[in-house]
Amino acid sequence: MLSKHQIVNWLLDCEPLFTRERDYLTALDTDIGDGDHGLNMQRGFAKVAEKLPAVADKDIGQVLKTTGMTLLSSVGGASGPLYGTFFIRAAVSTDACQSLTLSQLGKMLADGVEGVVSRGRAEPGDKTMCDAWWPALAALQQAQQQELSLNDALDKAVAAAAAGTEATIQMQARKGRASYLGERSIGHQDAGATSTLLLLTALRDRARL
Repeated sequence: MLSKHQIVNWLLDCEPLFTRERDYLTALDTDIGDGDHGLNMQRGFAKVAEKLPAVADKDIGQVLKTTGMTLLSSVGGASGPLYGTFFIRAAVSTDACQSLTLSQLGKMLADGVEGVVSRGRAEPGDKTMCDAWWPALAALQQAQQQELSLNDALDKAVAAAAAGTEATIQMQARKGRASYLGERSIGHQDAGATSTLLLLTALRDRARL
């Protein structure tokens, strides 16, 4: 089971995480995008860290909704609307929940990704954050079928997301600013997939504590 306390701390962990990784994400995004992804993620989760204490005693759905609304209102570029939508949609199935089973966590993440897809119209191989999310979701579903523990399932999800993120290097971008580069976008790792991998890794690490 993943407790509400762990969910809150996961989201709080994202502030120092994206502060630490800001320059790395910025470098990735500078190669084929606007060069603002690192700063936007840092700024967004700094605002989330300010807002979360006020709702830390609420249910998981409210925590996720607050996170999404905060990202939506405080982050520019594509990452604000996409990650904001992710957390707002993820909040729906976790309304009134104080903890999550592996099945509930899988649905929460799948609902969030569905929101991202509906907003960004991404398809497999478009070189987007979804190319990290989709393998992670598939790994979680397989882990559930194999009746693995939550920690083992998250290990597999992170490994799948890492492989998906690395695979974006050889993809030609078909969405966003990077798509304007055509074949020149090949050979660069997608910044959004990378931030998704970082987010999932932080969730995995928090679940172990």
